[in-house]
Amino acid sequence: MTVRNLDSLFKPNSVAVIGASRKARSVGQVVARNLLNSGFGGPVMPVNPREASIESTLSYKSVADLPTVPDLAVIVTPPAAVPGLIEELGARGTRGAVVLTAGFGEGGSDEHQAIGRDLRQRMLDAARPNLLRIVGPNCLGIMVPGIGLNASFVHIPPLAGDLAFVTQSGAVATSVVDWATHRGIGFSHVVTLGDMTDVDFGDMLDYLAADPGVRAILMYVESITDARKFMSAGRSAARTKPVVVIKSGRNAAAAKAAASHTGALAGADRVYDAAFRRAGMLRVFDMTELFDAVETLASGLKVTGDRLAIVTNGGGIGVLATESLVDGGGQVAELAPETMERLHAVLPPTWSHGNPVDIIGDAPGSRYADALETVLADPNKDGVLVLNCPTAVADSLEAAQAVVDTIARYKATERNRPLPPVVTSWLGEGAAADARKLFARHRIPTYQTPGQAARAFMHLVRYRRNQDLLMETPDALPADRTPPRTHEARALLTSALEAGREWLSEPEAKAVLSAYDIPVVRTVRVATPAEAEAAASGLKAPLAVKIVSDDITHKSDIGGVRLNLQTAEAVGEAAETMSRTIARLRPEARLSGFAVQEMAEMAGAHELILGITGDVLFGPVILFGQGGTAVEVLNDTAVALPPLNTVLARELMSRTRVWNLLQGYRSHPAADLDALAQVLVKLSRLAADLSEVAELDINPLLADDSGVLALDARIRVQARVDPGARRLAIRPYPSDLETDIGSRAGQEFRMRPIRPEDEPLIQDMLAHSAPEDIRLRFFSPLKQLTHQMAARLTQIDYDREMAFVATAAPDDLSDVSGAEAIYGVVRISADPDNENAEYGIMVRSDLKGQGLGTVLMQEIIDYARGRGIKSIHGDVLRENTSMLAMAAEMGFTRRQDADDPGVVRVEIDLAR
Repeated sequence: MTVRNLDSLFKPNSVAVIGASRKARSVGQVVARNLLNSGFGGPVMPVNPREASIESTLSYKSVADLPTVPDLAVIVTPPAAVPGLIEELGARGTRGAVVLTAGFGEGGSDEHQAIGRDLRQRMLDAARPNLLRIVGPNCLGIMVPGIGLNASFVHIPPLAGDLAFVTQSGAVATSVVDWATHRGIGFSHVVTLGDMTDVDFGDMLDYLAADPGVRAILMYVESITDARKFMSAGRSAARTKPVVVIKSGRNAAAAKAAASHTGALAGADRVYDAAFRRAGMLRVFDMTELFDAVETLASGLKVTGDRLAIVTNGGGIGVLATESLVDGGGQVAELAPETMERLHAVLPPTWSHGNPVDIIGDAPGSRYADALETVLADPNKDGVLVLNCPTAVADSLEAAQAVVDTIARYKATERNRPLPPVVTSWLGEGAAADARKLFARHRIPTYQTPGQAARAFMHLVRYRRNQDLLMETPDALPADRTPPRTHEARALLTSALEAGREWLSEPEAKAVLSAYDIPVVRTVRVATPAEAEAAASGLKAPLAVKIVSDDITHKSDIGGVRLNLQTAEAVGEAAETMSRTIARLRPEARLSGFAVQEMAEMAGAHELILGITGDVLFGPVILFGQGGTAVEVLNDTAVALPPLNTVLARELMSRTRVWNLLQGYRSHPAADLDALAQVLVKLSRLAADLSEVAELDINPLLADDSGVLALDARIRVQARVDPGARRLAIRPYPSDLETDIGSRAGQEFRMRPIRPEDEPLIQDMLAHSAPEDIRLRFFSPLKQLTHQMAARLTQIDYDREMAFVATAAPDDLSDVSGAEAIYGVVRISADPDNENAEYGIMVRSDLKGQGLGTVLMQEIIDYARGRGIKSIHGDVLRENTSMLAMAAEMGFTRRQDADDPGVVRVEIDLAR
């Protein structure tokens, strides 16, 4: 389920309150009072077998006695009665229910939880035949102030507004409503999801993203249910409006049972953080920051970087703002020489001569205007923070008016340059409070403290970075890329599983990496010290020898690793010593043999850790950071969700401290960052392909300017997951859909799903198409697509969309340069319910009329039918006769668009 029937919950025409009561302070009494006294325009029908009226409104004995079918039922009865009520309501035609009742297995004894789980399942089973949607159970209720709907037991009604707030916690909802109401902040929706038996965060994101009355979506998350649905809905919503989230439990301990470095370092909260970032959401950490972030993002201000200029009339508050900025990851802008000269000319000699620009405590409005006008023109800043503390010799309100007027002048005179973000903080009350109201009237973000204001600027920066990740085009795939030898890697994993082993040996683990073209050192596995010496004679010194044991996780901790051995004899002696040491320190451990390897000659290389671990909710997670024996002490790592491309791989690396070292410093050249990014991409592919990999460590992976090399690798195995399972939170590139097709004219093409790297090829296709063909496809004349449009067409969610491209090498068709070209594209975009989809198709002008479009269209229809989509539709310009003819030939029906006589809607029923 996704958005189906959610209008019955949030736009009902009638409401029944089942369990309404007259008992003072009971939930049934408060809910009935709220519903009957909040201005809801439709009938509100209390149901109570023992009461004739509730709040002076006629009460009904049962659901059967209701005079009309309620769109929405609010249920406040004992839990045992709920499944039967849901069944009865669904049969009558009710399509939405809010179950406030607790007692569905939220806690208590094992017996209590089992009874609750059974009730919860019976409730879902009762709802399913009629697609009745349920919010709850164990929730505070829902509120839609704009239509007077208060189906909750909140103590104070929220104001109407355009912010949607979704939370699992009723206590958080009451706190937020109370906090916001006293500050004049209103809501379009306040939804408490409770136990999320049916409607969850993914459903709400889909629903609220499509509501034009919602300006921003705020969420308080304790946990999520369906990770893939959440990620798809979140990525879609974040493209259209700000999504700001608080996640509780961020200090919870990491997975204590993890056996690898990666598993120990990739705690659950870090994975949630990676998910929010990948979805384009902004994460904040308290309620004040939540509403500050909404005010900032909703202002429409755009940033291009993280350099902030600060104008202040007090040095101390400038320092506080600077500290908050730097702590948040921002930079104090280094003002340009010409800016400094202008400031010298307009400010007193005692000004700070730097950034923060302290214009002294007696600054009148004119000085604020001069300083702000000068700083706004500076080329080295990305935003401006203006601060004011009250003094006896200057008027705070006059200073605020000067800021407002200066911004207005900039907008009027600098029409070709967008206004850099300007945020403000006026401290104190009295005139400062009036100043904040003045800023609010002119939609200039303003905050109570300098720290809040600096943090607000960083909200813009972080939000932009997350949005950029949704839209940035990855590097083109290497033309000579080697496909992974998946079957070879899987055979090694299967062999270990069949032998009952939990861990691969080091040589086996390196063979798996090698199958994915990840560089590894040459390694030989042997059984005895004598064999180790013999193997070493055929390798190049210096050499390393390591123990191989399924019972010893970290070999170096007990002397199981020896490095820089120069002779074969030294290798044999080291292996013999290890045998005695293991027998003494770990007599219960089974020693399977030794791994002898050549040591990499990469002096001064960085030691890194890369890995894969499994999260119980989000599936495989990729880790990157500073490696070596002290990896857990350093804890300089970051995590990301696969699949990764080169852009996402670099972003993952950039969130570590070692990233700065990898750029190069002093006599150390920069590491080969492209090679590093490619290893992460390959590791991501491995995680997607091989569900048998439970945990994987590469530690260390050496990296320098010449490339990368994996010295040590460990892989823990698990039973293979059903290939059809939704194991990854984000569906990876579906390579199984690649196939060969032929046009009616006999030309052969390779058809494959579109990739983010295809943006330049899509632009090339349009460059080789006639302007009229482009107009017919996009309904307007275009010379080329904007980056945003092209990225949106190529960076698709394979779980909800699909686009097939027909490609061929340039030798196959004339007039195209490059290694590959796209000659046709067909796509569908399904609704969140996966019921209906809209299609789009375009064939390059020089191939029109040769049947390629028909073949592509049939392929996408077959794909949609196999995915369970019931219908496909498209809007076609009336003059696009070739498209209308093809649609008719393929069985599409057509009808006139009621709003636009120039557009024809064509549709095909796939359920027949």
